[in-house]
Amino acid sequence: MMQTVTPIAELRGLIADWKAAGDSIAFVPTMGNLHAGHLHLVDTARQLATRTVVSIFVNPFQFGPREDFAAYPRTPEQDGGKLAEAGVDLLFMPDSRDIYPGSPEQMTFVEVPGLSHDLCGHFRPGHFRGVATIVLKLFNLVQPDWAVFGAKDYQQWLIVKRMVTDLNLPLRLHLAETQRESGGLALSSRNGYLSPAEKAIAASLHHSLDEAAESVRSGVTDYTAIEREHIDRLTGKGFQVDYFSIRRADDLGLPENGTRQLIVLVAVRLGKTRLIDNLRVYRDETL
Repeated sequence: MMQTVTPIAELRGLIADWKAAGDSIAFVPTMGNLHAGHLHLVDTARQLATRTVVSIFVNPFQFGPREDFAAYPRTPEQDGGKLAEAGVDLLFMPDSRDIYPGSPEQMTFVEVPGLSHDLCGHFRPGHFRGVATIVLKLFNLVQPDWAVFGAKDYQQWLIVKRMVTDLNLPLRLHLAETQRESGGLALSSRNGYLSPAEKAIAASLHHSLDEAAESVRSGVTDYTAIEREHIDRLTGKGFQVDYFSIRRADDLGLPENGTRQLIVLVAVRLGKTRLIDNLRVYRDETL
């Protein structure tokens, strides 16, 4: 039976008991409003360890001043039912005052340089500092052997991966593939903001990623031309495009002629909703 805890002391007691019993722990951090994509992360975590922990915490420090922190959907009862049915051992729902006990002006933050300021970091200043800080806090509290993240948030994944390496954290990370709706739209809690008409338009995001990836596979190396083509196409469909970019998959740097592992990333706004997606592509060595 799944246990739900809020106090940090209670969480630490349960983790200590599991560690003493020789259990391993896989952890899935979330902001709630769970969908099938989150449950795929949970299923993956359950295959990696004997105990599975999920956190739900809407982190204020990864939202900008004009973003949707107050309106972000919070569905704790429904989320708890889904997680219990999925076989989760522990749901951790901390109180914000316990996670951030001091004033923001005096708080310690964690920041991964470089990666945190490009792409989404450019359009959402401070976002990845908030992400790195809360993820490190949760890692310290849950003490997992494994942590599972989704590939839709690929830049976040690389930032967490860099942080774990740089700070010598004693855990392993697992990247789970993006789960999609039948039309190709990546599952996201923010999809609920879309009107039916906007949702139909949003499916074209994945089509653009597919077409750009196919251009790369076919040997096209003018990545700037590919990017411009799809920015124009998405703009014509009604998207406000933050970026459509082809990068190196290992570090999101600009690709060179010999780069074989690539990723196409996109971030757009449709109405009031910001959507991100990506598609990794392998450029054949013979090209």
